[in-house]
Amino acid sequence: MARSGEHQLLLGEWACLGILYPAPAHGFAVAARLKPEGDIGRVWSLSRALTYRSLDQLALRGFIQPVGEEPGIAGGNRTILAATRTGRARLRSWLGSPVPHLRDLRSELLLKLVLAERCELDVHPMLVAQRARIQAMADGFAAQADGAALDVVNLWRDEASHAALRFLDRLLAEA
Repeated sequence: MARSGEHQLLLGEWACLGILYPAPAHGFAVAARLKPEGDIGRVWSLSRALTYRSLDQLALRGFIQPVGEEPGIAGGNRTILAATRTGRARLRSWLGSPVPHLRDLRSELLLKLVLAERCELDVHPMLVAQRARIQAMADGFAAQADGAALDVVNLWRDEASHAALRFLDRLLAEA
């Protein structure tokens, strides 16, 4: 996945930043949460190597920083990392913005929702904006389908957009 801007992060990097947002942790603990069976990994998982690479990228951008050390289980010290003020602000901004593409709802939106819940951040305004965006997409898919021959891609997008609207409506109703 290409980065669209100098400060654009990959989903794995957002996941690491979201894990560090509420409390400092060492890389091994972050990696454990990103395993497929981890609380964040069930939405977006990363190998340990990619987790450490993501942490390095976040540190290079000034979004996380070392704040201490603790003894490791197998010897050596583990570096404790924490989100910086800039990193925390960037995460809040990212969590507050709707996902631009329907195809990214399963990965990006779900990751945003899980991280926001963990970080105790209100994403209600983002959900309202996300619903409006998906509704506009759904209206466009329906308009394309009127009188046209069956197009399986458009049919998929139409069905996916309606499923997304039901999901968002349920979240908004329960908020």
